[in-house]
Amino acid sequence: MKEISIYVMGKEYKVPEGQTIMKALEYAGFFYIRGAGCRGGFCGSCGTVYRTKDSYRLKVGLACQNTVEEGMYLTQIPFYPANKKTYFIKNLSATAETLITIYPEILRCISCGSCTKVCPQEIDVMDFVNAAIRGDIKRCAELSFNCILCGLCASRCPAEIVQYYVALLARRLYGAHILKNSPHLKERLKEMDEKKFESDLQRLLKMDTAQLKELYQKRDIEE
Repeated sequence: MKEISIYVMGKEYKVPEGQTIMKALEYAGFFYIRGAGCRGGFCGSCGTVYRTKDSYRLKVGLACQNTVEEGMYLTQIPFYPANKKTYFIKNLSATAETLITIYPEILRCISCGSCTKVCPQEIDVMDFVNAAIRGDIKRCAELSFNCILCGLCASRCPAEIVQYYVALLARRLYGAHILKNSPHLKERLKEMDEKKFESDLQRLLKMDTAQLKELYQKRDIEE
């Protein structure tokens, strides 16, 4: 097993080549109590800032996706700090004015594409920001659907836009004011009020892990 040198907060560690940053840190003896979640690139918890050997550039990525390199310098950012506005979604209208009033910085977008390039989900971040500026709530919500709120787009934005919070507002506006409710929603809510599923829930709570796994494997799956 070939080992390479990485530096965590300035200290050198020898780790196996080809490992993800997360696995390499654990190999080096670090114990994750925060900044780790799904380990598959879909929760956004493991944002990391790093430099590679002989490069002046600061780079960002997810520790569960990016692999270590010789001479890599690492710093973890389990939560990316950003200004999040507060609002009551029922009092808002699904318009461009709403998005611009709450997040006016979107008008500073210069369409440089840095946010799109850094996104680990390969989302067209710049496109959904432009959709927000135009007031196209539906398109903004659809383009940002896979956003995991890791914050890496904001770390690269020269206009200081918090793209993922803009997307979150657009999706909330879309769900609250544009998207039609499912015809089955009222029926299901009525069933819940009537505690129709209470006996089934109690039965599940009494099962052990093996029984739950067996029931899950035998479940009916819709095509």
